[in-house]
Amino acid sequence: MAYRVLVAQFMHETNTFSKLPTTLEDYRKRWLIEGEAMVLRFTDTKNEIGGYIDSAKKYGWEPVWAGAANATPSGKLTKETWEHIRDMIVGAAKKAKAAGKLDAVCLSLHGAMVTETEDDAEGALLEALRGVVGPDVPLVATLDLHANATVKMAKNANALVSYRTYPHVDGYERAVQAAALAQEALEGKKQPRCLLVQPAMLEGADHGRTTQPGLMRDLLAKADAFEKEPGINVVSIQAGFTWADIPYTGPSVAVSHEPAAEARAKAVAAAILDEIWKRRDESSSDYRPISDAIAAARAGVGKEGPLVVADGTDNPGGGGYNDTTPVLQALIDAKVENVAFGTIFDPGTVQQAIKAGVGAEIDVVLGGHTDPSMGGPVKAKAIVKMLSDGEFKNDGPMNAGVGTSMGPTAVLRIGGIDVVTISNRIQTIDLQVFLSQGIDPRTKSVVVVKSVQHFRAAYAPIAREVILVDSGGICSPDITRLKFTKLRRPIWPLDGVNDPYAGPGARA
Repeated sequence: MAYRVLVAQFMHETNTFSKLPTTLEDYRKRWLIEGEAMVLRFTDTKNEIGGYIDSAKKYGWEPVWAGAANATPSGKLTKETWEHIRDMIVGAAKKAKAAGKLDAVCLSLHGAMVTETEDDAEGALLEALRGVVGPDVPLVATLDLHANATVKMAKNANALVSYRTYPHVDGYERAVQAAALAQEALEGKKQPRCLLVQPAMLEGADHGRTTQPGLMRDLLAKADAFEKEPGINVVSIQAGFTWADIPYTGPSVAVSHEPAAEARAKAVAAAILDEIWKRRDESSSDYRPISDAIAAARAGVGKEGPLVVADGTDNPGGGGYNDTTPVLQALIDAKVENVAFGTIFDPGTVQQAIKAGVGAEIDVVLGGHTDPSMGGPVKAKAIVKMLSDGEFKNDGPMNAGVGTSMGPTAVLRIGGIDVVTISNRIQTIDLQVFLSQGIDPRTKSVVVVKSVQHFRAAYAPIAREVILVDSGGICSPDITRLKFTKLRRPIWPLDGVNDPYAGPGARA
């Protein structure tokens, strides 16, 4: 008889310092799908749900499709949003169990979701599901590499399987790995349990960067070696998400193991944690002032390939508002030509452009509306070059085949700059942000992306040079700007901590 396996997704990376609450409408702008409709949306895609769909076919499961929910990072989920999506998933589990049986659960989570009522939302969701299915049903979950993972998550899951790439191009593979472990547990070949260790660190593991040799690659190599040992199923390293004022913020190590290997699993977690602590000062990030980007743009006139400027501190993928303007204003002031700028979130200006029509010249007050202290609106004359619905499918490598909606979209020409102006906040991770709007970024002298790292998967191959700038946005790497009130203390680097196990941090 086929195993009956529930599959669901509930993802959000919550920046608790953001003034934008996350609502059900925010989920609908990316996706909020109930039941079997998720299969149509994600078949043949390279994300976690695509991985679970293919695994269900491979193992002959009878899948229970609970739903899939994902929203662009922003502030805390409203109570209504959290309860609605939680209840969709938990309700599907209750219904499946009442109908006869539920053999396993496979989830796609982020691990850094915070709501108005839950600091550890994924822990609460896993606990609720465990309460429905009981202690013996295999329950596995994929996590983002930037999860603020918790003991409650580990206690209620048989495995936490985190991304091993940043940019995150392995969501599909991690789901396949999680599903394979669930299948082994269903067949009685394994009895996985999960433990988690979290040091007294707010930041670490080089924020998980894997695009160059360094700390995170070294840590993952250790994890790969440990996973070959008998009794060790999965070794996941979470770099954490810094911009969350909760007790659990920071890096962690999760190890799924067999019952007889618990002592070894603790030693494995400690060995990786010790390496994170020993190399805590290592960082490959290189934020530079906007003036450096302008100088590079001027010096690159006539050179082959675009200068890619990443406005990392207004990264919507970390909760950035997607409408800060210092980089755009600097390019306008410097009269830099042949620029593609992606993107500025400004629904009002999009509607103004739609009303005026393609070819019209309009006076815009563009961007800078969410928090003018991070750069006020750009006042300029703009020509409406293109209007669209803002819909496209990602080419990849990240989330290949997955649909993205920028909402009603206008391409505005300001001087020599084509500004992709959007109605839904998105991170610029795919070339289709421009290609779908009639702009070939490969032909531009300068391409500006609102992203800190994910853009590299698609844009680094076409760039003559990449410059990451600090424009003063909400995702600034300067953690002294953040006012933590719930964070466990003492903690490195905010306090004088000489021991990674100092203070009330989570233990294995």
